Amino acid sequence: MAGRREKLRHVGIIPEYRGFTPDGLASGDAIDMTVDELEVLRLCDLEGLNQEAVAQHMGIARTTVAAICSRAHRKVANALVNGRAIVIEGGNIAYSPITTTTAAWPAKEVDTMRVATTYDNGNIFMHFGRSEQFKIYDIQDGKVLNEQVVGTGGTGHGALAGLLANGGVDTLICGGIGGGAINALTQAGIKVYAGAQGNCDACVKALIAGALAQTGEATCDCHGHDHEHIHEHGGSCGCHGHHENEGNKGCGCH
Repeated sequence: MAGRREKLRHVGIIPEYRGFTPDGLASGDAIDMTVDELEVLRLCDLEGLNQEAVAQHMGIARTTVAAICSRAHRKVANALVNGRAIVIEGGNIAYSPITTTTAAWPAKEVDTMRVATTYDNGNIFMHFGRSEQFKIYDIQDGKVLNEQVVGTGGTGHGALAGLLANGGVDTLICGGIGGGAINALTQAGIKVYAGAQGNCDACVKALIAGALAQTGEATCDCHGHDHEHIHEHGGSCGCHGHHENEGNKGCGCH
């Protein structure tokens, strides 16, 4: 008799960060964490939902949630205590985007380049996946024709790349961003200037002048500071790609 087929687990976000490594050289092989295990941690530990509510969100039994949560906690503990890397991928999942409202974006004029910056009170917001606002600039012949702050309508994490693409954005300037988000933006044809900080208008002026460093790999490796840490010496974080599965080398950005 064939084994019972595992039920699909519904997840609300596509992981922005697909891997984490300890400081220095990782010990042993990387620990594989599935996307549904991460989702249970997100809902239980970050969002504070009880297991019954998590079961409803994911379309599985409460006992299944308990088993997944226990397994995920052991993996995280193993990584933290024993210096193991974590790689997040796989799992029997179905992506069920978090319900959001429709954000109002202005129409893009013909023959213009649209640049978006993550936005927080005039400055670059340092965590792309948690951006609640973007400032968009329509540029033509090296001049800003229009600029406007727009909301995300509650859209977050895996859905932001689609929101920017639908809004006609050609270029994104942001602070910290994960490899999963970079891949989604690249597939949508959006050029990424990651690791930026400071005033949004100044960053766009630097972009127009050709003085803004372009990278599709920089991530804000702020080691537990919720990506809100502002690095002292200007420029990008310099941790290029270390949140993606880059093997066992630590970041070294301390």
